[in-house]
Amino acid sequence: MLMLRYLTHTRTRLRLSLGGIAALAVLAALPCASASAATDTTQFSVTAGSLAFGTAADVPNLPALTLNGQAQTLNAQMNNYSVSDGSGSGSGWNVTVNGDSTAGKSAVFKQYCPNATCGSDTGPGYVSSGATLPANSLTLSSTGASFTALNGTTGTAPTHQCSTPCNVDSASAVKTVSAASGAGMGTYQTSGYSATSLALTAPTTIKALQTAEYYRLDLVWSLNSGP
Repeated sequence: MLMLRYLTHTRTRLRLSLGGIAALAVLAALPCASASAATDTTQFSVTAGSLAFGTAADVPNLPALTLNGQAQTLNAQMNNYSVSDGSGSGSGWNVTVNGDSTAGKSAVFKQYCPNATCGSDTGPGYVSSGATLPANSLTLSSTGASFTALNGTTGTAPTHQCSTPCNVDSASAVKTVSAASGAGMGTYQTSGYSATSLALTAPTTIKALQTAEYYRLDLVWSLNSGP
């Protein structure tokens, strides 16, 4: 009886040992965990936008003139304007101004009647053979003016070109602002024009006008690609 119990106990331990070996064999047959990698790409395209005035250049009305027998200068402050360069070219840009000589316009200050009649003159429009001022009577000075970057714009700003006053009512285009190659990208607004940035020379020979009439001028502000 004692021997039987021993043999039974020995067979039990043997079964346990064989079971452990079998479990180890199963684990050894399983695949080992290993590091893995994945590839990924991302991209975006860029489409050219436009080069345009955000706020158009605009010369304000000048103050009224009272004749006193002397040559006089009328002053006004140039209105601020902005340029948005979304072209993405980095080519730079410039702004020019000149008098508009197309039909129904006047490239110089000329007598203008805004009503159906102004005394003996008829309108509305420029008075035929009316009084005029010579070309280059109006100048723009950018002394003290600068540019403000808008809408998160970074980079190199454009520069003003009229530290020496530029003629505004000129027969040919005069460059007032320039952005060099690689500059002026984004949106920039002029700032800091002085109260005397616009100056009109009024000679002693200027003629008084009929009721409601005034001297008027048409200007062309052009935004061009390139410095």
